[in-house]
Amino acid sequence: MADFDSLISRAEVLVQRLEAVLPHPLAAPDWAASVAFRYRKRGGSGLLDPVRHVATIRLANLREVEPQKERLVRNTVQFVAGHAANNVLLTGARGTGKSSLIKACLNEFAPQGLRLIEVDKSDLVDLPDIVDLVAERPERFIVFCDDLSFDEGEPGYKALKSILDGSVSQATDNVLIYATSNRRHLLPEYMKENLSYQHMADGEVHPGEVVEEKISLSERFGLWVSFYPFSQDEYLAIAAQWLRGFGVGEEAIVAARQESLVWALERGSRSGRVAFQFAKDYAGRHHA
Repeated sequence: MADFDSLISRAEVLVQRLEAVLPHPLAAPDWAASVAFRYRKRGGSGLLDPVRHVATIRLANLREVEPQKERLVRNTVQFVAGHAANNVLLTGARGTGKSSLIKACLNEFAPQGLRLIEVDKSDLVDLPDIVDLVAERPERFIVFCDDLSFDEGEPGYKALKSILDGSVSQATDNVLIYATSNRRHLLPEYMKENLSYQHMADGEVHPGEVVEEKISLSERFGLWVSFYPFSQDEYLAIAAQWLRGFGVGEEAIVAARQESLVWALERGSRSGRVAFQFAKDYAGRHHA
C-alpha cells in the first residue's frame, strides 16, 4: 500500500511538471489594470501583461506631422465610434513619429474605450488567439506591431496576412491592426526578382508572381500613412516643442537653436527622435 501511495505521489508530481511546460490557452488579463497590454510568450504559453507605465505622449506634443496626424486620428475616431475603419500601415523615415502617433491616439481615446495590445512580429502566429480573446469585449482594440518587416519564411507573415484579409477567420469589428515600418513593402526585395516581369508587345506589364507576393501584404492595409525626413526648420520647431514640454523658457529656446543643430549634425539625423533627445539633454543640463 505504501508503494502504491508513493507511486501516486510521484505521478502527481510528474503531471504538475508537465502542466508547467505544456502550452495553455490564452487567458484574459485584468482588463482594468491598464489601457495597454503586451503579448508575451512564457514557457510556450501566451499571456497579456498589463503595461503599468503607459507612455504619456499627447497628440499636441507631435509637430510637423499634421497631415499624417489628421488621417490617423480620423480613422481612429471612426473606429472608436463603432463605424467602419481601416487597418493602418505607417511607413517612412526613422524617428519621425510613427510609433509616437499611435501611442498619442491611445491616450486621446482611452477614455472612450480604446485599448492597445502590442505584439512582436515573432508572436504574430498567435494573432488569431488574441482576436478570439477580445472578440466579445466592449472595448475597441488596436493590435500594435512596431518596426514591422519580415525575412523570407517567417511564420508571422502568413498569420498577419490572413487576419488582415483572405482568411475564413478574420479580425472582429472591435480589432484593428496598426503597424509601423521603415519600408512600405514588408518583405525584402532583390534585383533578380525584376527578371520575372513580362513586357508585352502592346506595352502591358505583368508583374512576376514573386513580386506580387512581396507587395500583397502591404496592400491588405486599407490606409497607408507616409512619413518623410524633416527639414531644418521643421527639426527646430520640433526641438522647440519638446523644450517647452521640459519647461524651458522661450528666450532659452531661441538661444538653444544653434546647439540643437550641432546635436543633429553629430547624430547625422534631423529626426523627431533626435530633437527629443536633445531637448532632454538640454533641459537636464540647465535644470529646467
